Order: sequence, then structure tokens, then C-alpha cells
Amino acid sequence: MSVDEREAAPDYYEYRDAGRRWPFVLLVIAIGFLVVAGSGILWVQRQINPPGDAGPAVRLTVAPGMSTSDIAALLEQEGIIVSADIFKYYAKLTGIGSIEAGDYTLEKKSDLSDVKKVLEGGAAKAEDDRVTIPEGLTLPKIAALVGEQLPGRSAAKFLEVAKSGAVRSQYQPPGATSIEGFILPETYFVSKTDDETAVLRKMVDAFDKLATKLDLPGAAARLKLTPYQVIVVASIVEREALIDDDRGKVARVIYNRLDDKMQLQMDSTVLYAIGREGKDNVTLDDRKINSPYNTFIAPGLPPGPISQPGPKSLQGAVAPPAGDWLYFVTTDVSGRSSFTANYNQFLRDVAVCEAKGLC
Repeated sequence: MSVDEREAAPDYYEYRDAGRRWPFVLLVIAIGFLVVAGSGILWVQRQINPPGDAGPAVRLTVAPGMSTSDIAALLEQEGIIVSADIFKYYAKLTGIGSIEAGDYTLEKKSDLSDVKKVLEGGAAKAEDDRVTIPEGLTLPKIAALVGEQLPGRSAAKFLEVAKSGAVRSQYQPPGATSIEGFILPETYFVSKTDDETAVLRKMVDAFDKLATKLDLPGAAARLKLTPYQVIVVASIVEREALIDDDRGKVARVIYNRLDDKMQLQMDSTVLYAIGREGKDNVTLDDRKINSPYNTFIAPGLPPGPISQPGPKSLQGAVAPPAGDWLYFVTTDVSGRSSFTANYNQFLRDVAVCEAKGLC
């Protein structure tokens, strides 16, 4: 049809062109709806199962007469859940039972299914015992705390069980009996009837739960290591890094050195080899000790964990930031370290560390 004919019947052609555009318009609307719906579903999933590692344990007290709405608000206030409203809907949909008044131990940023399970399990009894395990301790130190803080339990018996293989982590390699590295540092509330084995089982189960949530196997595969080796790295990070912001970077230094076939040269492994805790200075003679844990002499990673890594150190080992760093040293009174791939820069950083009395 000619241009003159189109001009003679403009309404007809505008209607026909508009009709051709409608399928495209509908497609755009449909795609927009799906994007919005998908974003909404993802948002709800993040409220139910928050991303990242769980936080520290929290002691929550449910007072007599509190409603589900009251409890939901308390859970949100304590940082255990993200949204009180989502929890109320979740409780209604999943049919949560009556919640007993009393004390409960929950973790910050918990999965709603875990919160529901704890609340339905009933409140902790007033006579429950408590033991607090700080980050970075070794098995003997933890055994001592169990003996000190849990009446009727023996440090010697706990240590014996911890080295016997009677309690195992799902991430423990075949043949390994010591549970070093597989106790999650946090506060535990245990019944007076729980013996040393039951107490240790709680601690290892808590570690396994966190490691699974952080996808330890997937991270190990990406790093071309075993899950056990990543835990060893996390245990070194726990003893080497002084602030949380540095934990991932310390892990990256370890991985870079392994990739470059360099000795790790970590003082924390020497301290473990000679049986010293804390952040003590290591002498040149200390670094000559003949031990597979002495990374100034032995190549690669030590044969096992050197401490109990906390959530931040495990997270740093599982998901370290990108970087070419090979060296680090504390250069600030806050505990912050300077990281570099250049040895000469590292020597300058060491001079700063010494000048500030940090080395």
C-alpha cells in the first residue's frame, strides 16, 4: 500500500500498529511481575534463613503470659531473627506449639526452623550449668574450663574423651582421634546429668552446624583443599589475627603461600609446638624446634588444628578476600595489621611494629 493510502486512513494503521505492540507490552509487564515476585521470594527466604554465619549464643527469657507476638518482638530485639512479622507468619504456617516460659539459648541470625525447634523443645531448667569457651583455646585449656565451671565434671576425663575419638565431627578425617579444632567457642548450657562426653558432643555438634551453614565442603573444593585443611587454616587465623577485619586477609596470606610453595612461617604454630598459649613472642631458638607444627621448618600446613576457631575465623578461612599478600605484621595499637606482597615493604612494616612496641 502506498504512502498516500496510509495517510488517507491514519486511524486504521495506528490501531493496527498498536495491536502489534500489545504482545510486546504484555511480555514486558509479565517479565516485570516475575522479577518483582522473584525478588520478594528471595527477600522472604533471607528473612527465614539469613545468609552468612550465625552469631554468638544469646540467653533469651520468655516471661509467663507472653504471646507469640511478644516473643517474636523479643527475638527480633535480641538479633536472633531478622523480622518479628515474618516469624509470626512462619509460626502460624508451621503450627508452632505453645512456648514454655523460661530461659532459652539461641544464636543471633538463626534460621527460623532452628528457632522453632529450640522453643518447642522447652525452656532450660534453672539448675542447668554453664560453661563459656573463648576463641583460640586448645583442648587442655578447654578441659580446664569444663573442670572449673561445670560442677561434677573432670578436666582430665573431658580431655581423655576429647582425644579418644569417642566424639567425632562429621568433618574429621578418618584416623584422627583428637577433636582439636572442632569445638565451637561459645557459651553452653548443659544439664547436670550431662557427663563429659555429652558436654563435648554439644560443642562439636555446634561446630558442625556452623561449618555446614558456611558450606565448608564447597569452600574447600573451591580452594582445592580438604574441609579438614580449611579448618586447620581457620585455627591458625584465630591465633594470628588480632581483629576481625584482618581474619580473611590472614587466611588469604596462608593460601597464597601454599600456592607459591612457601613455608607458612607462622609464630602461632611454633607456640603450639612448644605448648605455649596466647600471643607470646617467639624467639629464634623457638623457631628451630623439630616439630611438624613448626611452619618455619616443616612445609605446608601443620598436621592438625592449633586452636578452636571462632565463627569469624572460620568465615575468613571459608571466604577470604582476593589479594596477592604474602606478608603481614601488626602496625597499629588497635591490633590492625599491614599486608603486602613486597618483602621490602614488609621489612618497613616490621620496623613500624618494633618502633611502636608491638613486636
